[in-house]
Amino acid sequence: MLVTWIGHSTVLVQTRGLNILTDPVWAQRASPLSFAGPRRVRRPGVGLRDLPRIDIVLISHDHYDHLDTGTLSALWRRDRPLIVVGLENDRLLARYGIRATALDWGMSVAVRSDVSIVAERAHHWSAHGPGDHNRSLWCGFTIVLPGGDIYFAGDSGPGDMKWAIEARKHGPVRLALLPIGAYHFDSGQTDNHIGPAEAVTAFEQLGASYALGIHWGTFELTSEGVDEPAERLSSALREEGINPARFRTTSAGEQWAVPVS
Repeated sequence: MLVTWIGHSTVLVQTRGLNILTDPVWAQRASPLSFAGPRRVRRPGVGLRDLPRIDIVLISHDHYDHLDTGTLSALWRRDRPLIVVGLENDRLLARYGIRATALDWGMSVAVRSDVSIVAERAHHWSAHGPGDHNRSLWCGFTIVLPGGDIYFAGDSGPGDMKWAIEARKHGPVRLALLPIGAYHFDSGQTDNHIGPAEAVTAFEQLGASYALGIHWGTFELTSEGVDEPAERLSSALREEGINPARFRTTSAGEQWAVPVS
């Protein structure tokens, strides 16, 4: 299992002969406008044209830092991957000629006889255009695989902090992709994103063998420093006595060979 953090929530996972991409965003701004909105402060770790053929794309929700129609259109034209989304996001993508499979929480789709994708509960919200506030579903995903599952949390606030416990029911989690950034506004902590301490709690609840910290260091969405989430994750792991080799942050483009769990 090879894992490459591209930036923000965009991760390339290569395992079992599959190339899997989460929330692919190569846009310069997390915005519908080319001249306004949060601008990328880290270049993508891999160029869009340099990606291998993509088999599966997972889209957690429709915010612009997670659903980039320009990137998805390019991937669809080139590779025709299986794109899995929450309910109603398939209608959004259909407007761009992109076909997607929409799931409700708890629903699944088979990729092949030994691989399936399950939509998981998350605590978040959605909005992509005028009048569509919370009209589409936000979710995480479990990729059920021989030898250990992959859990992609997408975007989630703490909520009841039971969503990670629920996701472990499909089997052992070999790798978790957990958000650690965009947790602090000037007025206080947002309830729509977890921070490093909650990510460590989710890691322990999942019983995951390994985790990669995502949703940080790419777009300045909130008021914490751009690299602060990675620094605070290191502190949270020390406090819990967890080996930092098990829950990593990496440089954009760095490839990590995840050990067999």
